Amino acid sequence: MTKFKVGIVGVGKLGNYHCNSLSQRQDAELVGVYDIDKEQRKKTAEKYHCLSFENYADLVSSVDVVGVIVPTSYHSQVTRMAIEAGKPVFVEKPIAASIVEADEMVRLAERKHVPLQVGHIERFNPAIRALDGFDLRPKFIESHRLAPFDPRGTDVAVVLDLMIHDIDIILSLVKSNPVHIDASGVAVISDKVDIANARLQFENGCVANVTSSRISQRKMRKMRLFQRDSYISIDFLQKLTEIFRLQDAGDENADTVVLGQIEKGKHRRHIIYDKPETPGDDAMQAEWTSFFSAIRKGTRPIVSGEDGLNALRIATEITNLIAGRERNLQET
Repeated sequence: MTKFKVGIVGVGKLGNYHCNSLSQRQDAELVGVYDIDKEQRKKTAEKYHCLSFENYADLVSSVDVVGVIVPTSYHSQVTRMAIEAGKPVFVEKPIAASIVEADEMVRLAERKHVPLQVGHIERFNPAIRALDGFDLRPKFIESHRLAPFDPRGTDVAVVLDLMIHDIDIILSLVKSNPVHIDASGVAVISDKVDIANARLQFENGCVANVTSSRISQRKMRKMRLFQRDSYISIDFLQKLTEIFRLQDAGDENADTVVLGQIEKGKHRRHIIYDKPETPGDDAMQAEWTSFFSAIRKGTRPIVSGEDGLNALRIATEITNLIAGRERNLQET
């Protein structure tokens, strides 16, 4: 198997996670790293036995694939330089600091025929992948993504820091365009919004209620899907998926877990419980596997630049709605 030569730009906490993940792969070689912090890049290079590049251009010219793990405000600049050089790019979420920048990145990648994947890692969470092959047609979605305060993500509002994960997942599940959004949120500790709630209504009738907070005492990353005859519970932290569904009595097999039954006249239906098996590999390994596969096959990455742009559009609209409410309150 041909190994991809990979370079990572930005080796803070998250960048180091990517370096560690790549260093364990058989199909990739972590060639080197670049960071504006000279000591940090040298320390990381020594840790993973790779090169510490003095400038970004040298890294790009020395690798097959570039991983961009820098602060969001630099995503566009760094990513576009790599795409211009014809190198496939994995860029962390959110794809960019603005819709204009993201749109330029996506258009450039399309024009250059260069694969671009966005690091919406929760798409590769085993709890989500356990639903592969299941007929998902949600009519109502509720999600909660709560985390203790961490100064690392406060360069952007919680909507772009945390909620955007669930926005991306919801868009991939619903497969319909939003027709109405309502949102509210407040800044509590940082200068940006730290807790937010949004309600999204889609063309196909689905409604999603999304809450994110980075001032919680404990972590929570859960999503609940409700559709005809089914309720699906997803716990991203526990990597656990549970399905509760109605099934006509008599359709069970030996492994079916029946929790109860519902009778309507002569029609009897059972409440069935299912816990689908989750994949064994972790989400970060899975997203790199997916990206390398897309590069080899010349196919669209599972989380493409366009997906990242669509998630950013919704997140930006939510952020603007919250800002508008704050202005309205101040003006009254």
